[in-house]
Amino acid sequence: MIIMAVDYGDVRTGIAVCDKFEMLASPVCAITQRNSDLLVDEIIKLAKEYKAEQFVVGLPRNMDSSYGSRAEKCQEFAKQLSKKSGIEYIMRDERLSTVTAHNALNSTNTRGKKRKAVVDQVAAVVILQDYIDFRKNQNI
Repeated sequence: MIIMAVDYGDVRTGIAVCDKFEMLASPVCAITQRNSDLLVDEIIKLAKEYKAEQFVVGLPRNMDSSYGSRAEKCQEFAKQLSKKSGIEYIMRDERLSTVTAHNALNSTNTRGKKRKAVVDQVAAVVILQDYIDFRKNQNI
């Protein structure tokens, strides 16, 4: 199944997708759009282009596993995206995905403006790869 990951942000939203065999998550882009309605439209356009069959949306949780206002905002966004696209979604814990993304970019010595442009894409890849690994381990 082709799954598209969405790392929803106020300024930039990272997008990643996996192949139909769910082997590898790959970055697609980071969308700079503050209007959630327009952002949903852009993501749906990408979902159609990549033939996505499911969304996995990052769910920001606090380190103590509680949910904050940001988590609620992401859940509402995921519902809006699913309703408008007709594509099922799942929320996935994204704790430390951005930290992992920064560490990956450190190892490739990606700095400055280039880093800012790709960190959200890499975070989406981290979320998606975690989810497809989970699916493999659970035989889903």
